[in-house]
Amino acid sequence: MSSLGASFVQIKFDDLQFFENCGGGSFGSVYRAKWISQDKEVAVKKLLKIEKEAEILSVLSHRNIIQFYGVILEPPNYGIVTEYASLGSLYDYINSNRSEEMDMDHIMTWATDVAKGMHYLHMEAPVKVIHRDLKSRNVVIAADGVLKICDFGASRFHNHTTHMSLVGTFPWMAPEVIQSLPVSETCDTYSYGVVLWEMLTREVPFKGLEGLQVAWLVVEKNERLTIPSSCPRSFAELLHQCWEADAKKRPSFKQIISILESMSNDASLPGQCNSFLHNKAEWRCEIEATLERLKKLERDLSFKEQELKERERRLKMWEQKLTEQSNTPLLPSFEISAWTEDDVYFWVQQLVRKAGDSSVEMSGYASLFKDNNITGKRLLLLDEEDLKDMGIVSKGHIIHFKL
Repeated sequence: MSSLGASFVQIKFDDLQFFENCGGGSFGSVYRAKWISQDKEVAVKKLLKIEKEAEILSVLSHRNIIQFYGVILEPPNYGIVTEYASLGSLYDYINSNRSEEMDMDHIMTWATDVAKGMHYLHMEAPVKVIHRDLKSRNVVIAADGVLKICDFGASRFHNHTTHMSLVGTFPWMAPEVIQSLPVSETCDTYSYGVVLWEMLTREVPFKGLEGLQVAWLVVEKNERLTIPSSCPRSFAELLHQCWEADAKKRPSFKQIISILESMSNDASLPGQCNSFLHNKAEWRCEIEATLERLKKLERDLSFKEQELKERERRLKMWEQKLTEQSNTPLLPSFEISAWTEDDVYFWVQQLVRKAGDSSVEMSGYASLFKDNNITGKRLLLLDEEDLKDMGIVSKGHIIHFKL
């Protein structure tokens, strides 16, 4: 089962007393339980089968990584048993009234906890591990207040830059992960920046936007979460560095730890930070304004997609009518977007014949479309102004081509 020869402690299913569901991890549900023979409170992730996560956890040992106890291997009962973090996830904490107690010392301590855990995974673990799904839901708070990184279901042992499948949750995902491009460990740096933003703002990243729309905004529009104008400069600069589009420009976690240490020695920062945290009402509107702008972009995109679909539907109807009239297939495909310039040329010829206009001007339009390199994709995007720019100025003629 393990290429590293990991020796798993096997825990009997009957040796566990299950209580409430305390969350869903990647590929499984997590329950609070009692390990009866050890008289220990534990967390159990129930799985359909044991895969890489147990192998990864079994070789990790760090204060800021959830502790692995063993596995359940009794078909159909499979699971991973780890320490139980009684104070819940960082996400739940941030989005509760408890987060109002946060001050700079609190944020710096927790930001350092996560950074040290990630540095261990990348540089100090027996084998380098890229987490790939770092987010506030996958960071838990132990009884002593220490943050611990958990849920390694999406993680991979890593010896070199690798190609990633699409895993994780879009608001926390680096652009290269969203695009399934080759990645390095700095994809986790991007995610760390989002977690730090959550701690500073106590807001949900890209709240109200669909995951795929977030992906489009981050990749195609290079959008990032709003950093309020009154956010202390050192925090803002760190966030910007973490969210660089070029993964090579993002800081390593060793560098992040060093940056956090320097910030801790800045005597003016606590006052700035605490003022920022306590005056949320003054800057929250900046985040809300950005969300409204992004939602408008989303609506505009949706409208454009619907408009293109309607144009293509009308084109298909026209083509089908022409086919029925001639009793022969006119074009190689009903997928308008796949038409070549020759296909469009032929389609315009048929349209002119159907219109019954034998004027020299109308009959020359097929060549006009070809001269302007109009393919199926470009045809779908043409509007009235485009047609006029091409030289089709007659309103009566424009009606024939305006989709």
